[in-house]
Amino acid sequence: MGIPAVPMITSRFVELVTTTAFKKGIPNLRITYTPHPITDRPAELCRKYIAGNDPVSGKPMMEQIYDSLTRRLSNEDSSGGYLKRDPRPRLLPPDTPDKLMAYFHEHNFTDGNPVILPTEKKVAEMLKGTSRAPDEWVGQMRPSPPHEAWYYTVEMVAINAVMAGVNPEHFPLVLAMASKGVTSLISSTSSFGRMVVVNGPIVDEIGMNKEIGALGPFSQVNSSLGRCWTLISKNLGGSGKPGETYLGSLGNPISFNNLFMPENEDGLPPGWNPLHVQKGFRKSDSVISFLNGWSYSNIAWYSPLPQHEVIRGWLEGFFSFGTRQATLVLDPIVAADVAANGYKTKEEFARYLADNTGTPAWLYWSDNPQSLKRAESGEEPYAGWLKRGMDAVVPSSRYQGRRAASGGESGLVGGGFTSLDERRPGTTIEIVVTGGGTNTFWGGGDFGYIGSASVDQWR
Repeated sequence: MGIPAVPMITSRFVELVTTTAFKKGIPNLRITYTPHPITDRPAELCRKYIAGNDPVSGKPMMEQIYDSLTRRLSNEDSSGGYLKRDPRPRLLPPDTPDKLMAYFHEHNFTDGNPVILPTEKKVAEMLKGTSRAPDEWVGQMRPSPPHEAWYYTVEMVAINAVMAGVNPEHFPLVLAMASKGVTSLISSTSSFGRMVVVNGPIVDEIGMNKEIGALGPFSQVNSSLGRCWTLISKNLGGSGKPGETYLGSLGNPISFNNLFMPENEDGLPPGWNPLHVQKGFRKSDSVISFLNGWSYSNIAWYSPLPQHEVIRGWLEGFFSFGTRQATLVLDPIVAADVAANGYKTKEEFARYLADNTGTPAWLYWSDNPQSLKRAESGEEPYAGWLKRGMDAVVPSSRYQGRRAASGGESGLVGGGFTSLDERRPGTTIEIVVTGGGTNTFWGGGDFGYIGSASVDQWR
């Protein structure tokens, strides 16, 4: 016998939790709903919510909770396990191109833009881009942990590659992307975006644009590959259904092509390793790497300060939800300037930034209530930091990585360390070099590294 419990969910997520409960075989799950939102709402208002009615059922909330906890379970209530999905047909009935396109849009198979219809002939041509069998399993994907994972084959991935406009010679990269099982449309209210970096010989082999406009809409290869990840996430990973498997309140324009870029390895300063080598691969390997975040900014800054100081200053003031990580995308000119100022490797530059970037006081204290209590009790150095005021900068970095405390408890001090004197070699800053070398231009965002996948094994 388990302990009786009643989930309490805000009313904005009725569709999500009802669908999830049904898929997991518990359609009669006894859920109590609260008004939405409750985040950042005062405790007094939340108490009024609890004393009032469930906005979905209309019943008094406390009475409903009591009834749900004490009423005996039926046989159906006691069952569990995922409900089986009916298999989709491999082929649709023949029809006109216009009607088939309308069908794809109506069934949420697209990103809202026209697609190339995946005929048997076109899919067969795509499959020539790999030595793998059409029915071989590639991987699995889900929108988020509460949802079931969908499995998919090489042929299923090929269908989406055709739809996105990918060419057969690009297909091994698509399979590597699909094999990682990372959705580009994560089910979160926070409107995430994704970033992809491609390294190794595959970049030149398939003619990816790594120079002028590397992040722009100027390359069929870059654009179709980035778009393909979104289609895979929707059609093979179950993502992208607003209100059910996609919850981003604002959405994110990044999700159309997912900041898909190759690193310009020819533009790296001597001693600067490409991203995939930093992650343990050989330079001769073809690799695709994934990063997750929310926002990305393009930055052109003409200043008497050297570039490394400008970047440090931007990182210090940069803020987005829970920022503990950053990715810098540097034009080769900027990378060369930074290297010329003494930073012989990416790691050295990242270490400098992590060690010399503080946190705006207002952000530090709002993010560290325990430190605020220690400051108010007079404990140093917190008390001294607090005396500087909310417009000051607290000397605690958000980018130095995590380390467990001596007692085994994981934690951060101002986004830095459990103890003020603890240090570790790594940082949470990634650096990528791409672009055409036409200006001292760079970009950055709150993206953090997720993982990488080999392209070569899918050839």
